[in-house]
Amino acid sequence: MTETIVKIDISKTPYENDMIHNRWHPDIPMVATVKPGDDFIMECYDWTGGQIENNDSADDVRDVDLTQVHFLSGPVGVEGAEPGDLLVVDILDIGAFKESQWGFNGFFSKQNGGGFLTEHFPEAQKSVWDFNGMFTKSRHIPGVEFAGLIHPGLIGCLPSKDMLNEWNTREKGLYETEPDRVPALATLPYAETAHMGRMAPDEAKEAANEGARTVPPREHGGNCDIKDLSRGSKIYFPVYVDGGGLSVGDLHFSQGDGEITFCGAIEMAGWIHLRVSLVKQGMSKYGIKNPIFKPSPMTPKYDDYIIFEGISVDEYGEQHYLDVHVAYRQACLNAIEYLTKFGYSKAQSYAILGCAPVQGHISGVVDIPNACATLWLPNDIFAFDINPTADGPTIQVDNTAVDIPKSPDKE
Repeated sequence: MTETIVKIDISKTPYENDMIHNRWHPDIPMVATVKPGDDFIMECYDWTGGQIENNDSADDVRDVDLTQVHFLSGPVGVEGAEPGDLLVVDILDIGAFKESQWGFNGFFSKQNGGGFLTEHFPEAQKSVWDFNGMFTKSRHIPGVEFAGLIHPGLIGCLPSKDMLNEWNTREKGLYETEPDRVPALATLPYAETAHMGRMAPDEAKEAANEGARTVPPREHGGNCDIKDLSRGSKIYFPVYVDGGGLSVGDLHFSQGDGEITFCGAIEMAGWIHLRVSLVKQGMSKYGIKNPIFKPSPMTPKYDDYIIFEGISVDEYGEQHYLDVHVAYRQACLNAIEYLTKFGYSKAQSYAILGCAPVQGHISGVVDIPNACATLWLPNDIFAFDINPTADGPTIQVDNTAVDIPKSPDKE
């Protein structure tokens, strides 16, 4: 029987569990050691550590303490792993706890985290999604149901000390170019809410001052939010410290490409079943500095898409040069506007794009000055046809009867 090497109790705070950490630092002790070829299970908190509740209020999303996140299970050491190797991780299975068959999606207040479209959705909102086997639907967004592609939003290995210093230097440099920006340009080390796992108190206090926040993806993997890293996927992680130090968390029941609402997937607590092996000196053999992966052979099958284009001219009419970020924003905004013609509120439409298995593509980056990005929205997730017809759209959803709860900022 496969051993569960990291166990949690979702009724307790993750700060009480020394097999959890919420910063990246090379000196965080391993909580377990495994051998190449071993498989094991790790249990994970939702990324906020239980700050969000299953209710019809967005106050918890508005008031969430983002300095705490993400809560990660690990790190796990692998015998024989050395800097320069590749740690090969097979995701064998993944799921929600039986006692917690629900997840949440949220828009953070612009004053507290923001998101991809925060200028259009500046206040906190939340939708709750119930799981029924492999499917999910939300009481806050009628007419939508789809199969989940469950995956870890965050998985990676510990950085070396040199790499940690490089992260902090470059991100602090970016932050200082506009230190008063809201949301901030980067999340810098913050010791007050750091949880450094099994580090001794004195060491933890010192390390917390330089421990890297878990918010962005980096060279080691981290918070990449790749929806296709599901059961059956294989990931090759660069190793930067002896043992590798594999950590995982931020489990998602489903997500659209880009996780555009920031709290943008269907976030959940759960477990993940992994197997590890090594490619010795694989970084130099294959010229790898960032992880590579093979996607799962088991994915929800959607063939009927409506594809929305966006170009690098923003919603205010300003021209940008081959900017795929602007182009994808426009594709998302175009899809949101389209869905309102069937009765969805803009917030419901935004949540659908963050939660459902939409695809995002960089479709053109050579035709100056406009990059082209596309968003692929599967028709089959809806209880009605959303294809354009000669008769025009008909209202299918009454957003005056049900909408996503919103919580205005506190004065």
